[in-house]
Amino acid sequence: MFKYISLLLIFILFTDCNEKNNVEQTFNNAVSQDFSGVILVASEGEIIFTGVNGKRDFEKNIPLKASDIFELASISKQFTAMMVMICNEKGLLNYEDLVEQYLDIPYKGITIRNLLTHTSGLPDYQKIMDENWDKSKVAGNTEILEYLNKYNPEILFPPGKEYKYSNTGYVLLGSIVEKVTGKDFVEMSKKWIFEPLKMENTSIRSNEEKKELDNLALGHKKDSLDRFVNANKFLSSDYTIWLGNRKGPGRVSSNVFDLLSWDQALYTEKLVSKKTMEEAFFPYILNDKTLSYYGFGWRLNKDLKNKIVTHSGSNPGYKTRIVRLLDKRKTIIILSNNDFLLEELEDKLSTSLSI
Repeated sequence: MFKYISLLLIFILFTDCNEKNNVEQTFNNAVSQDFSGVILVASEGEIIFTGVNGKRDFEKNIPLKASDIFELASISKQFTAMMVMICNEKGLLNYEDLVEQYLDIPYKGITIRNLLTHTSGLPDYQKIMDENWDKSKVAGNTEILEYLNKYNPEILFPPGKEYKYSNTGYVLLGSIVEKVTGKDFVEMSKKWIFEPLKMENTSIRSNEEKKELDNLALGHKKDSLDRFVNANKFLSSDYTIWLGNRKGPGRVSSNVFDLLSWDQALYTEKLVSKKTMEEAFFPYILNDKTLSYYGFGWRLNKDLKNKIVTHSGSNPGYKTRIVRLLDKRKTIIILSNNDFLLEELEDKLSTSLSI
């Protein structure tokens, strides 16, 4: 299902022929395979297609609306990266600063740039928390840092040696922003990003705050009877509850229209200068002088002739994707709230984007 959305939409946006009709056909193919979610396709900031199908809540049979709010999962990292970029422009930090200058951690020699580009070698905080945390309590960044120091899991490789996706790194970035601003990361994200861009449906919400939303698209997974049910009913999903106060790697919730506002703002200097923004889309030079194609919160395509930046997200019951064709100023946003296998999708998307 997602295969049709991703591969065909990328092809459509590159060819520029019969865009709307082809996008509609692609969406209809997805609907025939039980896609639940919202798709938005835009060109030069103008929406050329919005498709909606499925349920906001399958158990209560409530249909989705295009304006419904979804968990973005790891798409959230681009907002964290932007917070760091703003701090850099304000002179509050430098990308080459060592993390140990700001935080008490047992790992030395890691720069802020390493955190941004997933080249830090940091171990997975979630494994340590899963093994040792009292899950009747809700953990945040303070507790995560405490457990990294307490259990001191071994670093995976020297900083800058290679790329390895790291949620831990983005937790540390959230904490560094709090350290240099002296303010709460959630509140500063509103002040510096969401409010200036009038992203009224976007926030870093607690579990309790999400319960108060009347337009939250719940995440769903299939049960043993092949029915879509609330993903929070599965034990494997409970980490989103007991890690519900973490800041940096996830937790932003939004809708397709706010994400389009975000996408368009990145072509301007509303948040940071053009020079600062361009640096976010540069590959990282590893220690052996090879390139790693992850910038500041964005995956980069290796074909430099076609500038494409993307990110995906995956939370229990949610799959999300944003694709930006920078040279053509075209945008694809996909937010889904019923559980599809993302690994194969990501592989095929990565292949298609590098053609």
